[in-house]
Amino acid sequence: MKPPIIIAVDDDQAVLQAIQRDLRQQYRKKYKIMATTSANEVLETLVELKKKNEEVALFLSDQRMPEMLGVDFLFKARKIYPDAKTVLLTAYSDIEAAIRAINDVQLDYYLNKPWDPPTEKLYPILDELLNDWQSNYRPQFEGLKLIGYQFSPRTHELKDFMAGNLFPYQWLDIETNPEAKKLADLHEIDQSELPALLLEDGTVLKHPSMSEVGEKLGLSSKATQSLYDLAIIGAGPAGLAAAVYAGSEGLRTILIDKRAPGGQAGTSSRIENYLGFPSGLSGSELTRRAITQATRFGVEFLAPHEVVAIKPRGQYKHIELSDGNEVVARSIVLSTGVSYHKLECPGLDELTGAGVYYGAATTEAYAFKGKPVYVVGGGNSAGQGAMYLSRTASDVHIIIRRTDLSATMSQYLIDQIEKTPNIHVHPCTAVAEGLGDSHLECLILEDIPTGERTKVPASALFIFIGTKPYTDWIEMNIIKDPKGFIETGRDLAKYDDYKEFWKLDRDPFLLETCSVGIFAAGDVRAGAMNRVASAVGEGAMAVSFVHKYLAET
Repeated sequence: MKPPIIIAVDDDQAVLQAIQRDLRQQYRKKYKIMATTSANEVLETLVELKKKNEEVALFLSDQRMPEMLGVDFLFKARKIYPDAKTVLLTAYSDIEAAIRAINDVQLDYYLNKPWDPPTEKLYPILDELLNDWQSNYRPQFEGLKLIGYQFSPRTHELKDFMAGNLFPYQWLDIETNPEAKKLADLHEIDQSELPALLLEDGTVLKHPSMSEVGEKLGLSSKATQSLYDLAIIGAGPAGLAAAVYAGSEGLRTILIDKRAPGGQAGTSSRIENYLGFPSGLSGSELTRRAITQATRFGVEFLAPHEVVAIKPRGQYKHIELSDGNEVVARSIVLSTGVSYHKLECPGLDELTGAGVYYGAATTEAYAFKGKPVYVVGGGNSAGQGAMYLSRTASDVHIIIRRTDLSATMSQYLIDQIEKTPNIHVHPCTAVAEGLGDSHLECLILEDIPTGERTKVPASALFIFIGTKPYTDWIEMNIIKDPKGFIETGRDLAKYDDYKEFWKLDRDPFLLETCSVGIFAAGDVRAGAMNRVASAVGEGAMAVSFVHKYLAET
């Protein structure tokens, strides 16, 4: 935490040096001491200090200064730091002005010059004022601050991006939070420029792109090497595991993700069936541990960067990024995972990011504290999301088309849901429509057996239905099943065009695609188990096949 500041102002250099000496002697361990001869200079500095989230505990000013009187300076300074304590240094002839200032500018105290000895005439007074200030002082959040509208898709994207990349930040809704309005005024941010991100050094990013935020916050924007042994595309559990094992075994490895590490698992509020964690752990904690491990082994992490094409050229694979840059690698692991299916209902597209969310339960939960929310889906992700939302929402309603959760959800989650009084499961039910002007307000629910429709109030809808592989961008000759999942290993032989692409004498390795040296792991692979542990296992296994392939070449 930054130390609060004590600011002394006096145009007499000798007096200023004396007060600065005495202040440092007594308070330098707990406070930062600033001293200057110019009142105007201090007033200019105060605005910059405020932007950088610095706190001023006390102003100590001389009364007779050529730029302005001390009472006038304290009046202006208090407008910027209204809670700071104020002390006026006066000569005997200025006592009357000091007394008037007690009423006029709420002056806390005036001191006659000289104040020797300070142990009797200075420190007891300042100690009392500073103790009073400390008793009411509540440190501001030190870190990133995001100002925007709660029901703004663009704001939601930034919140989700920063949460996914494990950047702590404070969310400030411009419509409901007075602090947000003060900061917007201080930094001269027009509401049309929202969302805006305030950095710790006072920099303001107005309506920034994710790549701009990533670059400012220290994420790598460009590959540092001309050639890698392995490029991993997708930083979910499979990609992270591959990165850890590849890095630990000395392969020059780069990990590329279009958003953030962790994938869908990274957004999970609690994973309770992962080996070695009897109390469970959050997806973000698993992600943090894994990315730290990979980085320690020298793995390069490139985000947010979207891969748009892969072009094999001889032994090398050229990976084209959406920003026009290129990464060259000798081998590739595809671990791009899956995304949730869109819920095709009237009104939902228009309200996506404004009360309708795909996943994102951990990102948006606290925005709907004390309000009813709905979850669509019967898988583990939906169950984990519902449990997390139940901490803050008044009621959580789980909408499923089946008669119960037993066929799609782990039993431990079903048991937890049954024991949570504010979670309600609605079987044989579907969302038929979303209603609301600028944000979701109501849902139309349909009873599937009878077709009867009911209108219910809903503050938010969190969708966790089905999964589709993120493979649409792959245009090269990589065989996929009818649903778009990547085929690997011996399963490739059942496709008639397999031999058109595979020209080696050996069969493909277990996780190898029909393109030599390109492997697939995790949920994106056809036949994958869709569990965190299995994805981690496949990621590690893929690296062993990468070694075999590299030994061939």
